[in-house]
Amino acid sequence: MYSYIALGSNLNDRHKHIEDAVTHIKQLPHTEFVALSPLYETEPVGFTEQGLFINAVCCINTALSPYNLLQRLLLIEQMLGRVRTIKNGPRTIDLDIILYGDINIDTPTLTIPHPRMHEREFVMKPLNDVLRTQPRVA
Repeated sequence: MYSYIALGSNLNDRHKHIEDAVTHIKQLPHTEFVALSPLYETEPVGFTEQGLFINAVCCINTALSPYNLLQRLLLIEQMLGRVRTIKNGPRTIDLDIILYGDINIDTPTLTIPHPRMHEREFVMKPLNDVLRTQPRVA
């Protein structure tokens, strides 16, 4: 199933965190890495007393279930030093499933499509970049 993942980082070496996350995503089992958008530097949203972000979106084709994919992305965040202290606060890496085929999920642990993606240019711009370069995959 084609899935789109938003990536963001605003601590330390932001580009390296995105690069490392992509490396780990490429190693997910039963998953083919399809595309990565350009990287964008963006202002923080929500908690604004923090540094600028680097954001991107990648496309994968995966046999992992949405919940298994979520668990693996959370593990990648943990491996890359993500600490959750302030809601929408600074982070080494943030990985969010924004689309998973045409599946809709609304549970306390996972919502797909991502509920605020349309409000966030830092998600929509790189998502549109990836969608423009790919055949119809959603």
